Amino acid sequence: MPAKIPATIVTGFLGAGKTTLIRHMLEHANGKRIALIINEFGDLGVDGGILKGCGIEGCADDDVMELSNGCICCTVAEDFIPTLQKLLERDAPPDHIVIETSGLALPQPLVRAFNWPEISTRVTVDGVVTVVDGKAVAEGRFAHDVARVDAQRALDENLDHETPLSELFADQMACADMIVVNKADLLDATEAESLTDRLREESRDGVQVIKATMGALPVDVLLGQGIGAEGDMAARHEIHHHHHHDDEGDGDHHHHHDHDHDEFESFVVTRPEIGDPARFAEEVAEVIRAHDILRLKGFVAVTGKPMRMTLQAVGPRVDSYFDRPFGGAPRETRLVVIGQAGLDRAAITQALLSPC
Repeated sequence: MPAKIPATIVTGFLGAGKTTLIRHMLEHANGKRIALIINEFGDLGVDGGILKGCGIEGCADDDVMELSNGCICCTVAEDFIPTLQKLLERDAPPDHIVIETSGLALPQPLVRAFNWPEISTRVTVDGVVTVVDGKAVAEGRFAHDVARVDAQRALDENLDHETPLSELFADQMACADMIVVNKADLLDATEAESLTDRLREESRDGVQVIKATMGALPVDVLLGQGIGAEGDMAARHEIHHHHHHDDEGDGDHHHHHDHDHDEFESFVVTRPEIGDPARFAEEVAEVIRAHDILRLKGFVAVTGKPMRMTLQAVGPRVDSYFDRPFGGAPRETRLVVIGQAGLDRAAITQALLSPC
């Protein structure tokens, strides 16, 4: 059976920067074929207009599909499932699907939809990314312009207009596998650190909290989490169960800035063969926890094994499997470490070089 196509759900309140993050991702997709499903709402397809025909490779008109009949979490059967099926039935399906929800959509119903028989064997939720306006959240608000959020919510008669934004925010956070604290440049270092620490403490174990400016995240950090979120619904509790909506129209997505991921860094650690793969995986997980590494991936040479072992880690979760013989390639272990700027390269390298 072919491997399931991964899908990433991007959620967050109006103005947090979801569209900016997605546009940046497309500009730095490194050849990955990405299809977008955008939950547009109202008469003007603002986000779709920004992304369609934008000249970005992987951003052809037929790769951007808009759902404009209401909040995606209320129209799963009517809109979302048929749209996803169209993507899956293409002669050349995408490498990855990214779904941008409306600003007040709950991610939980959308994640559950991936268990529907029509699509469950063909696609999986790679991860849920919740984008927050760092400045607003640090100041005790949930959006830069709360009145604008409420005005957007009022556009749909079918949506709940009474639930406090705090509950909707809590649901988006509860479902997240990654929380992106966007607009981090508007916070000083102490404020940013305090906010990320608080959000990490309030989240499930293993949820990554990452600072970003203008949504500038490396594609290897944003995609490829491999969570399979649809099989983990019990941990993604909902406070609010009745639906609501808003549409996304980032306040800053008209401005194009060139970021070269200067808030992130990566480096390679090369070491000789290892003797005990299980123990090595445990040690890698400990190194990741100790140094707040976002991703670690590479190939491992195991003594006595002709096949190389592929190792991928998202946070402290480490997966490995033997994929193919080394052939003429050097029998060595080569690992790429990715994290936010400030990684202690010497300490990480030393730990990964320890005997195993």
